[in-house]
Amino acid sequence: MARGKAGKGRERGEGRRRGGREAVVEDVDGGTAELRPDPERAEGWSLLIDGAPQSHVDLADPSHLAFSYQRRLGHVIDLVAPAGQPLRVLHLGGGALTLARYVGETRPRSTQQVVEKDAALVRLVRRVLPLDPQARVKVREGDAREGLGRVADRWADLVVADVFGGARTPAHLTSVEFLAEVRRVLAPGGWYAANLADGPPLAYLRGQVATAGAVFSELAVAADPVVWRGRRFGNAVLVAAGQPLPVGEFTRRVAGDPHPGRVEHGAGLLGFTGGAGVVSDAVAKASPAPPPGAFD
Repeated sequence: MARGKAGKGRERGEGRRRGGREAVVEDVDGGTAELRPDPERAEGWSLLIDGAPQSHVDLADPSHLAFSYQRRLGHVIDLVAPAGQPLRVLHLGGGALTLARYVGETRPRSTQQVVEKDAALVRLVRRVLPLDPQARVKVREGDAREGLGRVADRWADLVVADVFGGARTPAHLTSVEFLAEVRRVLAPGGWYAANLADGPPLAYLRGQVATAGAVFSELAVAADPVVWRGRRFGNAVLVAAGQPLPVGEFTRRVAGDPHPGRVEHGAGLLGFTGGAGVVSDAVAKASPAPPPGAFD
């Protein structure tokens, strides 16, 4: 999720009309959530937490991904297996369930598990933006790492991590021990994808790439060019696997997005780490907080 902080939101249940629909604003465990109607899409909604945009859902077209980082994760979902093939997907972090809906729309008969700590947010999203009753999506409320620990060995074809609390990824989801658990639940040929957020001097991102490299032999990272150059705080999508990734096709798709990104892999990505050390549970820290106005 593209996390940031703004002023405290409105009181629970207060609405604001947009294009004939009212926004829904409620306090949730992680702050004040707003589900805001998209004036350009008749059944589109944006989720904001404490005023910062998190994700977007189009109930009429779940394959529509409005946010750049979600489009990049969508490319991962498209490339992890042949088109239309059902997947077993574990989502760590649920938000508005955008990516679970995307998998359900593009890969019918997929089986998905979602672990989301914010129980109040889960209830709000399910009430206002209900899932297709035919979707095979099981939402579990709880800590992402604890939920990961309850998943069977080699169950998942894909694990997607998009976990933020108070605008930061918790420290216990940044370590090599955490990624070893991810590797445990991946089926042979499975992939891991994570939404990471960082800004200059990109020390957190460098450490996360080095840590993933200690567990997975193949890595690629997609981000906006201005993020790569250390000029702006933003999102980066890390993809990791135990076998070669389709880097050429991933690069082509990321470059062709409405907001083109750049993919680093191989020697270039190794050079980017700059000798950053592997992060263990003993030294792990939460991801950096975004600066004021980072997502305005």
